[in-house]
Amino acid sequence: MRIEIHVRPASSKTVVGGEYDGVLVVRVVEPADGGRATAASLRAVAKALALPQRSVTLARGATSRRKLIDIAVAPGASASITTMLQELRANRTDDR
Repeated sequence: MRIEIHVRPASSKTVVGGEYDGVLVVRVVEPADGGRATAASLRAVAKALALPQRSVTLARGATSRRKLIDIAVAPGASASITTMLQELRANRTDDR
């Protein structure tokens, strides 16, 4: 499964939720230097979806706020992951 995320580095807390320009927002505490925010965003998405970290990988956008990520899901689990992603997009957080 492949989705786009919008990463907001240097936030006050790490939060996955909300939508910006049609994609899932991932706020991370780490700054955007040396790939730290990217790595933190992948970890945050994996945690939010209750998946192992190795299941979420970067496909495109290492230096961009908009990233394309691959999520490896077990056969038959796509529907539940899709539902979880829709719920995360619907959850709006206060940290902007």
